[in-house]
Amino acid sequence: MAQYYKFNRENVRRKTGTSSLKEAIDELLALYKLQSKFDETSIVAHWEQIMGEPIAARTTQIYVKEKTLFVQFDSAPLRNELLLAKQKIISLINKSIGQETINEVVFI
Repeated sequence: MAQYYKFNRENVRRKTGTSSLKEAIDELLALYKLQSKFDETSIVAHWEQIMGEPIAARTTQIYVKEKTLFVQFDSAPLRNELLLAKQKIISLINKSIGQETINEVVFI
């Protein structure tokens, strides 16, 4: 007869002194003071998810420098429309990151 693997919860419990991968990465980022750069890179990488596909499709360049987000669009009407909603964009970005990462947005 074939033996089947039986799930045993006691073998799955985390041993004392160990941490999850997320905790280890967070500790690493804090140790090397890279959390702010990681958050800035995360904003650029997740721009489409934060702002939506129509806006991301019109974005030609995006980068963060010293807590200021620089965004370039290929559509002047879109740029003017987003200029009016600058504070909402800042709060939306900071909310998605989970902390105060962006203080200003500049549309190029």
